[in-house]
Parts: sequence; C-alpha cells; structure tokens
Amino acid sequence: MAALAEPQINGPHDDTSDTQTARISIEEATKVCQNALRKAGYSGDHAAIITDHLIDAEMRGHPFAGLARALSIIDLLKSSDMKADKQIEVTRNGPTFAQLDGHDSAGYIVAREATRIAIEKAKAVGVSVVGAENFWYTGNLAYYAEMATKEDLVIFIASNGTPIVAPHGGYEPKFCTNPFCIGFPSGDSTQPVIWDIGTSNIMYAQIKLAERLGSDIPEGSAFDSDGNPTTEPLKALQGALTVWGGHKGSGLAMMIQLLGIAAGSLEPVPFMSGFGFLVLAFDPGMLQPIDQVKQRADMFSNSIRQTKMLPGESPARMPFERSIKSRTEAREKGYITVPRRVIEQLQEQDL
Repeated sequence: MAALAEPQINGPHDDTSDTQTARISIEEATKVCQNALRKAGYSGDHAAIITDHLIDAEMRGHPFAGLARALSIIDLLKSSDMKADKQIEVTRNGPTFAQLDGHDSAGYIVAREATRIAIEKAKAVGVSVVGAENFWYTGNLAYYAEMATKEDLVIFIASNGTPIVAPHGGYEPKFCTNPFCIGFPSGDSTQPVIWDIGTSNIMYAQIKLAERLGSDIPEGSAFDSDGNPTTEPLKALQGALTVWGGHKGSGLAMMIQLLGIAAGSLEPVPFMSGFGFLVLAFDPGMLQPIDQVKQRADMFSNSIRQTKMLPGESPARMPFERSIKSRTEAREKGYITVPRRVIEQLQEQDL
C-alpha cells in the first residue's frame, strides 16, 4: 500500500447539534489520522494499515475503537521506549502453519499479516493455523475475519492481552478483555456473518475514550482496587473490569487466555506488551460444495430474520448486519461524527 502525499488539513465540519462532536469527511479523517501516525514514526504503509482499521471501526459505529485509538497508540509510544516501526518476523513456517514475532509492534499490523498468511495457506491447502506473539493492541477482530470471508473461508480468531478483567465473582484482574471472533461466508461477499465479542462488559478502549473525554463508564462494568463498583475510568484502570456472561463468559475468557498462550503470549502478559493472537482458517469447500454451503448459510440467515418476535422486540438479525448497515450509511453520507477533542488532538500532532 503506497504512502499518501501530505494532505492539506482542514478543520472538521461544524455539527451544530452537539458542540462536543464534529462531522468530518471520511477522506479528511483518513488524512488526519495518517498524518498523526507518521509524525509518531510510522511509515506511510503502516500508518495507512492502522488508519484503515480505525476508520472502519468509526464507520461501523465503534468510536472507542476508532480514531481515539490512534491517540492511545501515540501516547503509548511517547510514554515508553517503544519504536513505531518494527520488523515482523516469521519464526516458524510450514504448509499449514506459521508463527510470527511482532517484536513489540502494534497489533493492527501484526494481526493483519498473521491473517493474510492464514488466508494464503488455507486457500492453498484447505486449512491453516497461525499464531502471533510480542505485540500490543489488536483492534476489532471482525476486521480480520472479513478478510477471510471475502475469500470464502471460515475463520476463528482469539486474542489475549494485559490482565484488566476479573473472573466472575472476583475483583482482581487476571485476564484481558479477550475478544473472540468467528467469521462465515455467505452468498454475498459483502454480507458475511461475523460474530465478534469481547469477554468483558466493556472494552479497554471504551475506558480510555471515557478518560480522554472526561465522562463516566457504565454502571456494573468495573471495580476499583478495593472491589467497590465504580463508574470512574481512572479507578477502573486501577481496579478491574467485570466479565461478560457470568461464569460462562468467565470460562470463555479463560480459554481465550490459554489460546493466546498457545500463540506465544507471555504469562502473565505485561502491560501493553507480549499479547497473543491465534487464527484458524479453513475452506468449507473441503467438506461440502462451497455454493451449497453458502446457499444453506443464506437460508439459515433468512430464517433467523423471519423469527416471530415478542412484543416490543426489534426484528432478529444476524451478527455483523448492524455493522454493515452503519458502514454503508457512512460511506453514502461521506462523513463520520467524531468527538471534537479527538480530531483536535490528532491535528495537534502535526504542530
């Protein structure tokens, strides 16, 4: 991906309905983000890779995982001895597997490369497993799953990280928000079925955005260091997030932590370092004709959408439908709505 020329940065478009937010064109937001990341030391290619991921998160309605995350990346680089651009190394490689060492790179770059390799191998031999270690921040796993579903592959992704979530019934952090994702192709490559969840009630990025904007986090999402419920971002960061789904979600989070260990993560995982990322991809065409698989998947999806709903309930939908709708609408409008302070801080990186 070629680096972009230096863009002319303009102010965000006014959104008079809310002085705390601003409308900014997707093109302009992309330039602002790439510029800020290049100023932080990323190459044009790597800045473009990270920005594409963050803009996609914004368009899909996940602002906490969007442009604000670029500021967190820049803050982390400034507050540590980390360097922006690192060489990703393939340490093990075979027809169906690979292992990557990110050498303390941002996970957006490492996970994308791990997924690319997994897709390449699964397309060649039918199945693949790829692990990655030694990185930080993974982003939305759905982003990587969509890379695979476009190639008619089924994909499973798990990632672990720094302990910030307490097991069910506790208040001491033992594992990360530990996202898990499954992607499945459909008859329309632009309408895949992708289930991407974090195993905590809120994500780390939501806390960081709340901290940056001076707002509270939802009740029931965190404890302070003494085990008291808190809605204050700083106290939550010093304490622990609550796990999603009670003991069932807690068990899933623990297993994802172990899958990250299989991928090469350290234990315990240090602060913003030593994460693990595991990808398993396969071609369902090995088991059934691919057209049949996609046709039956579409039949199932349509059946779900036709579910008779209880009074007051919205129509049933398949995972990722809302993201696709939000992204389509953003592209049609040509702009996204972002906290004004986030845009201002990104532009300030240019000063």
